[in-house]
Amino acid sequence: GCAFVRGEVGEAFSEEGLQAIEKGKTTRQEVARQFGAPDEIVQANGHEIFHYRRYDSKLGWVLFLSRLNIGSDHLWVFFNEQGIVNEMVFGNRTRNVEFQIWPFGE
Repeated sequence: GCAFVRGEVGEAFSEEGLQAIEKGKTTRQEVARQFGAPDEIVQANGHEIFHYRRYDSKLGWVLFLSRLNIGSDHLWVFFNEQGIVNEMVFGNRTRNVEFQIWPFGE
């Protein structure tokens, strides 16, 4: 037999949403309104950091050969003591997740 399965956790980050975050201007409340509650809130070096995650996985399986590919997107938003954004880091690793069956190499 064979199977192709896809799983997603979290919402995709829209380009408009990411561009709406302005360093020195956007507030903690505006970020939460745009992206919802963060998956994690971290306190580090006087900064509050909102961490958002999204995962995309694809599994291809034929007879006894299978391969699971997983990609993740991460958004970190750093706030100063006044709750204003002073840095944002976004990593997009889900755009190239593919279905593959061969379990060895590419």
